[in-house]
Amino acid sequence: MTDERIEKNKAGGLFVMKCGGSTLAALPDSFFEDLRELQSSGVKPVIVHGGGPAISGNLAKLGIESRFVNGLRVTTEEVLDVVEMTLAGSINKAIVRRIQGSGGQAIGLSGVDGNLIMAKPVANSDEVGQVGEVTGVKAEIIKGILDLGYIPVIAPIGVDAAGQRYNINADTAAGAVASFVESPKMIVVTDVPGIMRTVEGQKIVLPSVTVAEIEELIESGEIYGGMIPKVRAAMDCIQGSVSEVVIVDGKEPKVLSRVLQGESLGTRIISS
Repeated sequence: MTDERIEKNKAGGLFVMKCGGSTLAALPDSFFEDLRELQSSGVKPVIVHGGGPAISGNLAKLGIESRFVNGLRVTTEEVLDVVEMTLAGSINKAIVRRIQGSGGQAIGLSGVDGNLIMAKPVANSDEVGQVGEVTGVKAEIIKGILDLGYIPVIAPIGVDAAGQRYNINADTAAGAVASFVESPKMIVVTDVPGIMRTVEGQKIVLPSVTVAEIEELIESGEIYGGMIPKVRAAMDCIQGSVSEVVIVDGKEPKVLSRVLQGESLGTRIISS
């Protein structure tokens, strides 16, 4: 990597990547080879992952109903056991294995480990149960793992001072991690090419969008469903050192390297 922006990132930077568990499972080996090349060049990736479909599948196998309120999974203690087992267990370790299978180095952990992600109940916890919002992230743990030469792979389970666990939306957790580790960029890897908009009957990818424009797109219904928490998390973390969030299709060849080199891919979310 000789691009000046990559060199700048190598010198003192890192980036946070958010990816869903099902999206990561479908990514080609070349994606992980690109990640390994970035790590070898001195770039410091941090991964925060989700796993909604796998959680729903495991709940169904156990005969436990999946219910959602405004996009948040209703999380009882019984459901939380399955959430933690799935996210911090099978999915987290599958990601670590794929990184290491490509020649990279990774350590998997959840927000419970070392009280990494501190949380409190969301405002409507009477409706959704043990769902949390992030109150703090111990950036020193993440930076310590990076300094040892490993990619932190983080499952979005939070914990409070009393030891109560919380299910945290992965986009929200990734945005909080990016803010607390002062990452200049967050990359959201999805299975779509970016934020889409219908223009003259055709869907196009918006190359760049501001926070104010996102609010308009949500209001008009052009941003809907699972894209809403992604853009909300992006808006929350675009402050301080987090200057932009990029939403990209993970199947694009060498997508991470190209985004870090400044190539226009997917949708860039900026403050103004």
